[in-house]
Amino acid sequence: MNKEIFDVVVVGGGPAGATAAETLAKQGKKVLLLDRDGRVKPCGGAIPPRLIRDYEIPDELLVAKATSARMVSPKSKKVDIPIENGFVGMVNRSEFDEWLRERAKKHGAIRRVGNFTTLVQEDDLVKITYRVRTKAEIGEGVSADVYARAVVGADGAKSGVGRAAGVPGCSEANYVFAYHEIIRKPAVTNSDYDMSRCDVIYQKEISPDFYGWVFPHGDTLSIGTGSADKGFSLRNAVGKLREDVGLADAELVRHEGAPLPMKPLKRWDNGRNVILAGDAAGVVAPASGEGIYYAMLGGQLAAEAICEFLATNEVSKLRLARKRFMKEHRLPFIVLGVMQHFWYTTDKRRESFVKMCEDQDVQKLTFEAYMNKKLVRKKPLAHVKIFIKDMGHLLGIAKTS
Repeated sequence: MNKEIFDVVVVGGGPAGATAAETLAKQGKKVLLLDRDGRVKPCGGAIPPRLIRDYEIPDELLVAKATSARMVSPKSKKVDIPIENGFVGMVNRSEFDEWLRERAKKHGAIRRVGNFTTLVQEDDLVKITYRVRTKAEIGEGVSADVYARAVVGADGAKSGVGRAAGVPGCSEANYVFAYHEIIRKPAVTNSDYDMSRCDVIYQKEISPDFYGWVFPHGDTLSIGTGSADKGFSLRNAVGKLREDVGLADAELVRHEGAPLPMKPLKRWDNGRNVILAGDAAGVVAPASGEGIYYAMLGGQLAAEAICEFLATNEVSKLRLARKRFMKEHRLPFIVLGVMQHFWYTTDKRRESFVKMCEDQDVQKLTFEAYMNKKLVRKKPLAHVKIFIKDMGHLLGIAKTS
């Protein structure tokens, strides 16, 4: 029997996998994009202007444009932050991810639906086995095998590809668990919720160590939360959040839950022919939980590294993806990680954190960094001012009410 051989098999069709497949197809590689049927990740769906610009996202994919954010403290103090000279795009992941997969297909990637089961090294190739469902065998799976010179594992946190390939640290990574509900926007509501605003809630009942959110999605809303505390009920917390914002009786469209990685893995490849991207590589921003931009960039960099690997047969080229990613984003990830570790641990600290967000310099520098995915290095006096205020809150000198 003839083997079906690809240059690259990409497992996972989210933003990371779809972007990797598109990048590889544009380089003339024979690519298979393998994705699970019906997969939708719990996600607020926010995408910054840099993503829209860098990856040419059409305006019609944006179901809403947020022009402000509201921070809500443990004592229900509200700080509204305008997004000056721009907006944050909001997307529905089901439509957004499918559009990305179709774009990859238009550039030459082959799409298939199936659940990855395992991979085995065979000489210079990798055999990937996956299961598919057929109309004649509803509820039963049939296995199929394909072969590849290289594999991109973009199959999410706790990556099956990464574990099967023996990527170091893949099995030991820590996670926050996220859950959200997509609800229909009611015609009439008693809530003061603004459909052009993203609400971020720092309250123990909503999340003991992360935050809850209410994000606009056009005709729907995403209401969710996350926590690393396995004993904390995310579903009950979302139910309370819906009550708090006056949306307890709104129609439920769907709900999803999934783990989110806490920090990038120290190694993204297996030193042979497999590389990880997106959540599988751990590239979700600490503190904010943002992942779409970083997933797409990670997928692009993984694809570029594989192209160099295939051209030279040097496995060291696979490490270039992580090296290039961390060169640009190591410092922001460190800053966000420290912020989450310190400010999210107690209600007193979270109260101080929201209080800090009243400062206009904090607001401007935070959103400039978010919108452009770079720490803002201009306005040094503003940074000094923020540092002094930050230390005041940290040492308990500044007032929180």
